[in-house]
Amino acid sequence: MDLNADLGEEVTDDASLLTLVTSANVACGYHAGTPVTMRAVCAEAARLGVAVGAQVSYADRENFGRVARDVPSDLLTEQVADQVGALSAIAGEEGVAVSYIKAHGALYHRVREDAEQAAAVLAGSGHLPVLGQHGVLLDLAVGAGRATYWEGFADRAYRGDTLVPRDEPGALIEDVVAIAAQAVELVRKADSICVHGDSPNAVEAARAVRRALTDAGIELVAPW
Repeated sequence: MDLNADLGEEVTDDASLLTLVTSANVACGYHAGTPVTMRAVCAEAARLGVAVGAQVSYADRENFGRVARDVPSDLLTEQVADQVGALSAIAGEEGVAVSYIKAHGALYHRVREDAEQAAAVLAGSGHLPVLGQHGVLLDLAVGAGRATYWEGFADRAYRGDTLVPRDEPGALIEDVVAIAAQAVELVRKADSICVHGDSPNAVEAARAVRRALTDAGIELVAPW
């Protein structure tokens, strides 16, 4: 089982999270992050043997990439390619490769249903494996022969297979015991489990999740 977290967003203790996860979704500068933060995460990931993924988003630092944007497909393709390219260059200099892509925030949810935006994300990201939830993006990726991995969220409430919107009560799970318990439940269907790096208790939650998974006899390893 893979354990991932969003890193390089300038809001959490990246160094501590990197000791707990097996994959790092690195912000590529469009919703958060800078060349300095990308380099720091990639260097430490390389040292610890943590896989690096490009966390691509809309160009919207003001709203942390959490507001839907109607971006023309050709422009979105260019933006995704720019983000993947920027991170790939820095990662290569630090001795690690970009192993997968994951969309962030509003783009993450949009590409589950919007074929045009999903196709643009795929076009801009080469042949990288795709991490996400079931929907259009993963379906199109499978059709294109891309490797896909289903992601579960330990610290988000679900309504069926869909995440409860962030603006609804109870959407974010804050109790680390509950987060760890949900992570163990998600093992039945997920390829990778995410703990959000921008949560105030991100390190504590990731530590609890890692402990719960290992106590359940689940080996933590990146699948890329």
